[in-house]
Parts: sequence; structure tokens; C-alpha cells
Amino acid sequence: MAKRESGKISPEVMNEDREMLNELRPHTFGDFVGQEKIKNNVGVSIASSRKRSDSLDHVLFTGPPGLGKTTLAYIIAAEMGSRIITTSGPVLEKPGDIAGMLTKLEAKDILFIDEIHRIPKVIEEYLYSAMEDYKLDIIIDQGPGARSVSLQLEKFTLIGSTTRAGLLSAPLLDRFGIRCRLKYYNVDELADIVNRSAGILKIRIEDEGAMIIAKRSRGTPRIANRLLKLTRD
Repeated sequence: MAKRESGKISPEVMNEDREMLNELRPHTFGDFVGQEKIKNNVGVSIASSRKRSDSLDHVLFTGPPGLGKTTLAYIIAAEMGSRIITTSGPVLEKPGDIAGMLTKLEAKDILFIDEIHRIPKVIEEYLYSAMEDYKLDIIIDQGPGARSVSLQLEKFTLIGSTTRAGLLSAPLLDRFGIRCRLKYYNVDELADIVNRSAGILKIRIEDEGAMIIAKRSRGTPRIANRLLKLTRD
């Protein structure tokens, strides 16, 4: 079994945690415990978009880590019957990185950018016209011969996720029609999550045990699932 040494988490443990969290990830709004207001509001928007056979408006999820922002992005894709392409702010270093992704998107695709607050300013500016007009303005050549070319994009949905919404600029924020801030979970919700996860992992746990884990999880499902895993190990 992988071990923690010198206060650090080994790559093996990190991979085990990642695999476990993926296994426990809910795939529908019905399986997703908590965040009822967000689920209801997003559900209404999804129903409206599907009725119009149109792409969903751009979505921004904010809030502390481990509350389900990435999970909700995948659930939205499933509910919309859309393909989801994922990336993260630190990975997008130059305009070509985002341009390559945007030009390959098909109609109603979802582009999920985790840690969107970490994208460089130059890439953020490329997103303005892409999100608002579904166009990508690129510069070809340099110097006196440089010229701007506008490429038409398919109508897509951008879902952004951030733990630091205050770092996002006003122009970028304005382009998200749906903004949702996830809140910490209460003890009863966390106990329900622990019981659900225990069933998936085939761990026998009493209600009292689930409640003990819930109370020690600091309002965060990710912590609850990791504590549950420790009881199994």
C-alpha cells in the first residue's frame, strides 16, 4: 500500500485518491447530494436549452475546493447530451493553446476550464469574442504585413470553475450568463454522501459512524470521502 512519508503525500497515494474520487463522482443531479438551489436553477436552464435545441449559456462555478464544481460540469454535459472537453488555467500558456481547442469544438460542446482565474490575460481576451459572438479573431504574420482574421466558431458552452472569483475581471464575469457559488455542506448532507460512498466502495458503516465522519469533514465532501477511505485502509 502506498505510504505518506515525511509529511508529504506520495504520487501513488494521490493517484489512489484521484481514482477513488472519480469512482464516487455522481453522474446525475439525482445522485448529487446538496446544493439544491444550484441544481434547480441549472436544471431549469438545461430544460430550456434542450427545448430550444440550443447550447446552454456559459456557466461559472465558484467556491472552496472539494465541493463539487467539476462534478457539476460533468453532470451538465450528461444532462445536455454534450461532449465535454476539459482543461485548466495553468495549462493554457499562449493564444495558440486556446485557439486550437476552440476551433475543434462542435455545436453544443462544453469546454470546461478549471482554475479559470489562472489563465493569462492575453488568453482571457481571446475568450471575450468567442463567448459572446462565437468568433475567434487571430493575428496572422507580424509587422507591417500582419492582418486580423475572424473565424466563426460553433455555438458552444464554456463552464469555468474557480476558488478565487475575485481574481476574475469584470469583462470575463459579464460573459457568464449562469453564475453559481457552491456553499459548504451541512452535517446531514455529508452523512448522506458518506453512506452513498460506503455503498459504492462496499464498506459497512453504521449511521453513527457516518455522522462522526460528517462532523469531521469541515463541510467538504472530498474530505468526507477521504476520511471514509481511511477507515477502509
